[in-house]
Amino acid sequence: MITFNEKYKNNAILLKTFEFAKNIVVYAELLESKRKFVLANQVLKSGTSIGANVKEAQNAESKADFVHKLKIAMKEADETEFWLFLCNELESYPDCIFLLNELSEILKILNKIIATTKRNN
Repeated sequence: MITFNEKYKNNAILLKTFEFAKNIVVYAELLESKRKFVLANQVLKSGTSIGANVKEAQNAESKADFVHKLKIAMKEADETEFWLFLCNELESYPDCIFLLNELSEILKILNKIIATTKRNN
């Protein structure tokens, strides 16, 4: 059986968002273990949606559709950033700086892909 990393080894944004989603699941489980259910759910939904939307963009019907799907991924990333900033500011919440750093890199890459695609369209 082929793994995600093997199948998409040449697609940096897919790999990064997949790894980010895995880390988000672990962080959400940590939040749940500390009975922080509301934010765990928010972080889990938006954080895993980023990669799902990037994956969906790979099957876009046109360049405009591709950009649209990546913009949805950007919106999910922005929402995730909000929830992680909130978690980071709350004293009783586990550290999530590493997730914010990963997300910052993902946002930069998504912005670059969108800008390049628009310019080449």
